[in-house]
Amino acid sequence: MSSTTVRSRRLLGRAATALAAGALLCTAAPAQAAVPTKPYGTVTAKAGLNERAYPSTDSSVKGILPHGARIGLVCKVRAMNIAGNDLWYLVRDSRQVWVPARYVAATGSVRYCKDVEQVLTRPS
Repeated sequence: MSSTTVRSRRLLGRAATALAAGALLCTAAPAQAAVPTKPYGTVTAKAGLNERAYPSTDSSVKGILPHGARIGLVCKVRAMNIAGNDLWYLVRDSRQVWVPARYVAATGSVRYCKDVEQVLTRPS
């Protein structure tokens, strides 16, 4: 075999190895979103979940959370009953929005809002 053929095969081998390594990196699992500090909740509603201005479906929708979204929780209150569950969570967010506990799987202990010293207050 000529030295040119040997060199060509080595270069092709190295190129194939680099290509395979690049493909492996491209198919690696995407980085997971950061998990909020406890308590937090995971949205279980398949179609997503409306964020509300107040703990009621009569309240305006301020946003929508996708299925599987993880959200920080401040506290909970008893309010409008949703499919047998009357708990609502105040989301740890500067927008001060509420979500029904019926569609959120909580991780950590969520205290009642009356037991939390600094519950966000709405401007008058």
